[in-house]
Amino acid sequence: MIDDPIFYLVAVPAILVYGIGKGGLGGAVGDVVVPFMALAISPSLAASILMPILIVMDIFALRHHRRNVDWQQIKAMLPGGVAGVVIAALFLKQLPEYGLQILIGAISVGFVMLYLFKRSATEHQCGRLGAGVWCGLGGFTSTAIHAGGGPVSIYLLPQKLDKLKLIGTIVWFFAIINFLKLGAYTYLGGMSIDNLMTAAVLMPLAPIGVRIGVYLLHRVSQDLIYRLCYLFLFISGFKLLLDGISQAMGG
Repeated sequence: MIDDPIFYLVAVPAILVYGIGKGGLGGAVGDVVVPFMALAISPSLAASILMPILIVMDIFALRHHRRNVDWQQIKAMLPGGVAGVVIAALFLKQLPEYGLQILIGAISVGFVMLYLFKRSATEHQCGRLGAGVWCGLGGFTSTAIHAGGGPVSIYLLPQKLDKLKLIGTIVWFFAIINFLKLGAYTYLGGMSIDNLMTAAVLMPLAPIGVRIGVYLLHRVSQDLIYRLCYLFLFISGFKLLLDGISQAMGG
């Protein structure tokens, strides 16, 4: 079990932020959490500790969003998402983490730039192929570093769902993906006793963050929700991009 106070100094706000994203501000909010926790521990260790906490968050988030879901979108998104989890579980040990960070960071930042300077390019609704590609990438990066919100947002934001349906659909998609990831992390050896004990200490923060997110969702306008999703997509993407480039250069 981790007893370094610096770790808890970064882990507590990070988990609260992830819960807020789960509850009401969208999947891209949580993409900053593993990089933030990696200020104190390795990204892979941070991801392993966060895994069981995400399951608890999902349980509370599903209670709040049990009716706020577009099942047609879920049906389109799941095949790619499941494939992404399986591919990540099979090849994660062979892939350099910095390469993954650079890829998803560049895609996320590029999409936000398109939204800002050529909005029509990001308002084009993807078909099933687009759903498979973006949600597959989301399932892959979610399994690797819990940073699947960016690619899924790239697919889902142009669908122009009502804000409750948008957040609820994201919650349901990642709840299903996270239960699959639990098996993947067990297969990869991330569910050690030490990691589970550290996660148990932080677990009470999960419902608190989700409740804060739900509270904000019902008091924030739909336009602001979308803008926040794009903002967090940019922040998380830029952070991942910088981290990946730094690691690739040996920094």
